[in-house]
Amino acid sequence: MNFRQFAFNNVFRNKRAYVAHFLSSAFSVMIFFIYALLLFHPDLKGNIVSSSGTLSMLGTMGLRVSQCIVFIFSFFFLLYSASSFIKLRKKEFGILLLLGMSRKQLNRMLFIENIAIGVAAIIAGIIVGAVFSKLILLISASMLAIVDGLPFYLPGKAILLTAGAYLLLFLLVASFTSVMTRKGTLIELIKAEDKPKPEPKASVLLSVLSALLIILGYACVFLFVLRRMFSFLLLLGGVALVIVGTYFLFTQLSVYVMRAMKKRPRIFLKRTNLLTISELIYRLRDNAVMFFMVAVISATAFTGIGTALAIGDPGLASMKNPYAFTYDSYNDSDHKNSFEQKHVRLIEDTLRREGFDYRKVSYIPTYSDNGFMLIKLDDYNRLAQALGYEQETLREGEAFATPSTVTQTSEFKLDGLTQDRLTLTKEGSEMTLHLLKALPHIVVPNTTNVYVVSDADYAKMNAGNLLKIVSVQFVVPDWHHTLRIAQELRDTINNDVDESGNMNYNFQALVIDWVESRQLNGLLLIVSGLVGIVFFTFAASFIYFRLYADLARDEEQYRMISKVGLSRRELGRTVSRQLLLMFFLPMLVAVIHSSVAFLALQQLVDFSVASHTLAIFATFLAIQVVYYWITRWRYLNHLHQKMI
Repeated sequence: MNFRQFAFNNVFRNKRAYVAHFLSSAFSVMIFFIYALLLFHPDLKGNIVSSSGTLSMLGTMGLRVSQCIVFIFSFFFLLYSASSFIKLRKKEFGILLLLGMSRKQLNRMLFIENIAIGVAAIIAGIIVGAVFSKLILLISASMLAIVDGLPFYLPGKAILLTAGAYLLLFLLVASFTSVMTRKGTLIELIKAEDKPKPEPKASVLLSVLSALLIILGYACVFLFVLRRMFSFLLLLGGVALVIVGTYFLFTQLSVYVMRAMKKRPRIFLKRTNLLTISELIYRLRDNAVMFFMVAVISATAFTGIGTALAIGDPGLASMKNPYAFTYDSYNDSDHKNSFEQKHVRLIEDTLRREGFDYRKVSYIPTYSDNGFMLIKLDDYNRLAQALGYEQETLREGEAFATPSTVTQTSEFKLDGLTQDRLTLTKEGSEMTLHLLKALPHIVVPNTTNVYVVSDADYAKMNAGNLLKIVSVQFVVPDWHHTLRIAQELRDTINNDVDESGNMNYNFQALVIDWVESRQLNGLLLIVSGLVGIVFFTFAASFIYFRLYADLARDEEQYRMISKVGLSRRELGRTVSRQLLLMFFLPMLVAVIHSSVAFLALQQLVDFSVASHTLAIFATFLAIQVVYYWITRWRYLNHLHQKMI
């Protein structure tokens, strides 16, 4: 057996130690390959169907940035797992050095082991990604609302990029691993497992500080959304405070709580609590950094995926414009829209033919010389009734402000009106109206300031106007299912041009705008979703590494305790409590952090994000529960074998 075979045998004989490392590495390779598959796809490299150059640029940029995130995070993950294995194998290294192996040979052995695992992970990740590439393209096409789908292609560039990038990554990790083994004398390596652990201690000051930092971080986030203080530094500061507070939560507060429980005899001396609490104190302190990383990574995954789902929700589009179809007709003394009645009738006939319920309502706006849009109260009440809002009353000389953009809606909800008088000018004359209030909903979507005035005041301001604009709105409850007829109507209506070549009208379909926006949001969902899955997988792997690192010590400990009467049932109860804490305490913290983020997001939108939030939590919780039961079963099997 030569030296290379000796290194390979080390890997095969320690399959239990390396399996999580290999699977997680292969999974990250697969995700990176998927990004490359989409990045080099012919339909995504240029313009996406029915989208703009900006959309293509942003989508490509997002895929590249996400690749970098996965690549960088994979490096730190692999470095963490490699350092865990080195700590676990210190005694083995000491014995090899004692038997005559040089430090140079030890470093070479570790280098070969890491490269062997890396090459195997690269091959496995690319093969699995290629096998599921067609399914991935189908899912991506659905998310991007591409009707004709994304055709399959041979991803040669994606394979070369993935193989080259991860081969470089494993070479770097292998080099760093060799550096890690230079520390420690021979005697320290051999006695590494026998070195007693000091009793964990916690600072009261830092424990209190952890809670204060987290509360202050939450406050910054809610200040950001409630007061509309859209400052990147404020948001970044809030996130940083929460992260630092979470670190002290696991390193100080959790240990402090467990030590406080240890000082209460009624709790500590009850059944197997003495063993459970004593062991948890050590586990919390030993695994504090791991818990911290898992909590932060999981919270990032939850929040990223949830935000992407919320952005892709149809409710976001209807916040800006509540009307499924909008038809604006322009008429003046020189040009008349001869197609108005034909087009409106066509929209109605098409909706009836396809079985869509709808409500049609129209209004005629007018404009003051100082740039305000005015609609009369009668038109407003018909629009409000069609949308399900309360009707209003006005007297002559009074007016309401109504938001026309999402930004104005937020401003009105936050600050209300900044003035109680509205001055209008028209052909040199001036009219001053009393502003009663700001209405809470968008009824007339526009880009300017919109005011509702009495019918009499409207008539005064509209007198002598040469341009007459008629805006016909269609409210369709199931508007997000109208894509096919919207495209049909757009193509038909836009072909009508009068004899002078004029198009004195404008047709707009909300579903078309939403689909184009959804393509960008679909890319965001793909990006955040895959990154979130990678993060969550790495987090689960961290837990596995820590459990395996402590397995030898736990086997010896529980074997000795079983000799003084610890039954298998009591062992199962004790281990289950410890594993429950390791698996679900970081996730609980992540869920709390993410819930605060979703509550903050809810303040920025008018539709509910609760369904997306619950779906994400339920999905990842189900995965974690399955992983917990599998790990618990395997872990107890190992311990039972030592108790025989």
